[in-house]
Amino acid sequence: MGATGELLRAGDMTTAIIIGAVILATLALFLVMVTTLSGEQRRARRRIADVVQSRQSANTSATSAANLRRGQYDTAMPTVELILKHILPRPDLLRQRLARTGRPLTLAHYAAACVVVGVLTGLVASYLLDRSLVMSILLGIGNGLLLPHLLVGMLGRRRQKVFTDQFPEAIDLIVRGLRSGLPVIESVNLVAREMEKPIGVEFTTIADAVKFGKTLEEALVDAVPRIDTAEFKFFVVALAVQRETGGNLAETLENLSDVLRKRRQMKKRIKAMASEPKASAWILGCLPFIMFALIYFVNTGYVSQLFTDPRGHTLITAGLISQSIGIAIMAKMVRFEI
Repeated sequence: MGATGELLRAGDMTTAIIIGAVILATLALFLVMVTTLSGEQRRARRRIADVVQSRQSANTSATSAANLRRGQYDTAMPTVELILKHILPRPDLLRQRLARTGRPLTLAHYAAACVVVGVLTGLVASYLLDRSLVMSILLGIGNGLLLPHLLVGMLGRRRQKVFTDQFPEAIDLIVRGLRSGLPVIESVNLVAREMEKPIGVEFTTIADAVKFGKTLEEALVDAVPRIDTAEFKFFVVALAVQRETGGNLAETLENLSDVLRKRRQMKKRIKAMASEPKASAWILGCLPFIMFALIYFVNTGYVSQLFTDPRGHTLITAGLISQSIGIAIMAKMVRFEI
């Protein structure tokens, strides 16, 4: 029994080391994804800022009002928000990701979700799955940091997709308002009143910012990180360039709406063409788990050694790692962006 106990402890420690290395690598990868902006996003935001900056005038009263509101917000910020602002490496970027979900989420809510998920995962691994203390802690930390990050990203992408689908109709509504004689800001208010969320909510925020003293260009630039879609960036650049150079704004936006519709059709065509390799990737990714389940039901004693023997723990860990790497590579190969 002593030798068997030592083998079990050694197997648990080896598995914990491997899982810890995988969790640390995963966390490092997601930290880089969260804290690093892509080159295209940086260039797009720099171009938008340069175009809008050329149209911005020195409005002292509006700037003072904005600074006053910002100071009031900072004073009313909860203590947890202030602490997390100093702990997190890029709190502004995380706050933007939370804003893209369209829900009133703060850094305190995100931190509380991470703690709750981590504690629950650790308790389940320790008491229900009978894992060691080290492994339970590693699983709790990994899931506590990973699962809320994935959930926030999923909610943000879902909202961006709905916004992109509604956006050509919103541009058409602005074009009709301009051709009927309404100014641009009234056309924006028309979209805010007539369109459903999320696009109605975003344009309401833009209209409210203009009412509080900002120019339309400033309000649109402030909305770019919150929406973060290529279609909305096209709209902001087109509007800013037209304000700078002049011309028929209604015609410009009508052409932009036509381009966005064609872009959406191209995305759907690419998605249809990629459906076959995606199905193959799903089959290849699920096949090992399906075969494992079949063998388990046919010969349970043969498979159960993987869970009772320390060498089985190592094999399961290595198999899951290699399977995860393969799934990630296949997902990257079948993902097409335009």
